[in-house]
Amino acid sequence: MNIRPIEPKDNAAIERIIKESLESFGLNLPGTAYFDPQLRQLAEYYNSDPRMAYWVAVTDDDTVVGGAGIGTFGKETEVCELQKLYIIPEAQGKGLSRLLVQKALDFAAQHYRYCYLETFDRLEVANALYLKFGFRQLERPLDGTEHNACDAWYIKDLTPANEASAVNE
Repeated sequence: MNIRPIEPKDNAAIERIIKESLESFGLNLPGTAYFDPQLRQLAEYYNSDPRMAYWVAVTDDDTVVGGAGIGTFGKETEVCELQKLYIIPEAQGKGLSRLLVQKALDFAAQHYRYCYLETFDRLEVANALYLKFGFRQLERPLDGTEHNACDAWYIKDLTPANEASAVNE
């Protein structure tokens, strides 16, 4: 498996992965990534701003099996958002999520002070991963959220004194 920046040829595959994942949990709801207007053109969206990036996990034959990104958060200049972390079921449990999150946080630390994310309580494996990376759960979303269906919110201080590496699973 390899991790590389998203390319336009990856758009359809990662859109399908995101939608199928949300559908599998019954989370294909308004107020989730399922209905994000940029979902069909993620490569173009993330490549439109040097403070944003998206990476895909691919097999040796370049088949996309997952991805994750860093996006801006509203008008905030010190806060980014970890976005669209999804892995196909067949590739789960192999450490890809951990690699994608680390890649995203390394990038985020170069541009932001905090990294925010929104998810769902029922996604227990994902929530455990965020805690391992040093995210702190919040009681409510940050002002300016676009994903109002989410029910779990996290933030991580990216300053060097507060960085924490993921614990190996």
